[in-house]
Amino acid sequence: MSNPNQGPGPNPPQVSNQRHVLCALVQNVPGVLAHISGMLASRGFNIDSLAVGETEDPNLSRMTFVVVGDVHVLDQVGKQLEKIVTVVRVLDVSSRDFVERDLLLLKVKAPAGTVRSEIRELVDIFRGKIVDVGPDEVMIEISGRENKVQAFIERMRPYGITELCRTGRIAMVRSENRMPSINDLAAGLASA
Repeated sequence: MSNPNQGPGPNPPQVSNQRHVLCALVQNVPGVLAHISGMLASRGFNIDSLAVGETEDPNLSRMTFVVVGDVHVLDQVGKQLEKIVTVVRVLDVSSRDFVERDLLLLKVKAPAGTVRSEIRELVDIFRGKIVDVGPDEVMIEISGRENKVQAFIERMRPYGITELCRTGRIAMVRSENRMPSINDLAAGLASA
């Protein structure tokens, strides 16, 4: 029995609710998504997000998973995916320097006047755009990191969300020999 007053030993326990981003390149053939999602469900893996789309190669699709669990769960998901014939490669994106995005379409009650102006101002602050306008509601598009999208949803709730749709996360590993972006430079200046 360990002493609760002692710090973690040489192998600290793994956090069980960590979120890991995995990308799988798969052959672009019918039934791949059903096969993979069925395998993950049958083994009880908790998939928080799943996004699928085409790649630069028309023969391949890219599946991005957000898996919730410890390192053991991450390892098991990777091993199970690699056993599937149509899976070409699996990459643990979250273990590298990466960029992630989530896309949101949201309809919110927005009668003409002050309320609509408030909503338009929030959309601008979150760098979104209004993509459709009806007599009493607007449709908004927001993309960004998951926490930004979630924060925007929470700001819209008091106005009355009538419909919401999200893509799930997509992610890509940064180039190793990339030039620093404006955001990187700003972050460097802020920490100096």
